[in-house]
Amino acid sequence: MASLRDTLARTRNSIFGKVQTLLGQADITEETWDELEALLLQADVGAATTTKLLDALKKRASAEGIVRADKLREALKDELRKLLLPNGTPPPYVYDKTRLLEVILVVGVNGSGKTTSIAKLGKLYQSKGRKVLLAACDTFRAAAIDQLQIWGERAGIPVIAGVPNSDPGAVAFDAIQSAFARKCDLLIVDTAGRLHTKHNLMKELEKVRNVLQRSVHEAPHHTLLVIDAANGQNAISQAKGFAHSVAVTGVILTKLDGTPKGGVAFAITGELGIPIRYIGTGEKIDDIAEFNAQAFVESLFEDGRS
Repeated sequence: MASLRDTLARTRNSIFGKVQTLLGQADITEETWDELEALLLQADVGAATTTKLLDALKKRASAEGIVRADKLREALKDELRKLLLPNGTPPPYVYDKTRLLEVILVVGVNGSGKTTSIAKLGKLYQSKGRKVLLAACDTFRAAAIDQLQIWGERAGIPVIAGVPNSDPGAVAFDAIQSAFARKCDLLIVDTAGRLHTKHNLMKELEKVRNVLQRSVHEAPHHTLLVIDAANGQNAISQAKGFAHSVAVTGVILTKLDGTPKGGVAFAITGELGIPIRYIGTGEKIDDIAEFNAQAFVESLFEDGRS
């Protein structure tokens, strides 16, 4: 599996390397604040989150008597970590063994890496001893069904699918019945990423969600939104649309290895208050990792210093 350090190389080398240089050994000046603001915006941290960060840093600098840029660097790392943990430290996903079946609903726009992330997530949990089943409920794209079946075969995970343009709610129901029959304890459900209108898309997602709720107690137990980091600030508006419609509980952040816009992670948690649960670290089936806020921040600043 690709390392987090390698995954964040482009973001670290392009933007956060400059932050590292800026917050070197010199004294803090007004220019320091101005340059830091510009760099955070370039990293796609976002205007609202950048303002929040700078306000917190200025208060700390005043309260703690921070006058040297290298001390400000440590305070910045601390504030970035806090941003990545909205509402305190989000609890990890703990498998509730009293449930016969746990259901994860996965949403996101087409092209975000949604289908691939589902297969990776299935493989990750399979490696932890879970018996996993995948449901291909993006029935509006034949390619999506085919793609999930191919990835499922690679991972050794069965996939329940219907014919193209079939009712996604019916596929979800069939997948639940199959999961119980096969004694699977984890069902991961793919969904449509694009229809003719946003209203139609959200109605279809709601339909699938309702089938899950009626069929399994408290399902879906997690609703994960897949976001392509390369979309930067556009990803935030996408996230808002899904979050308001399907009660998103966490984010899978993909394609970090191919973009310098890794700062969007801070915008997601800072503006939406939704924790990042997993990150894609590459293109292979094993290239997914549970998100660790401290490791993420350290990897952005890593240069041999702590």
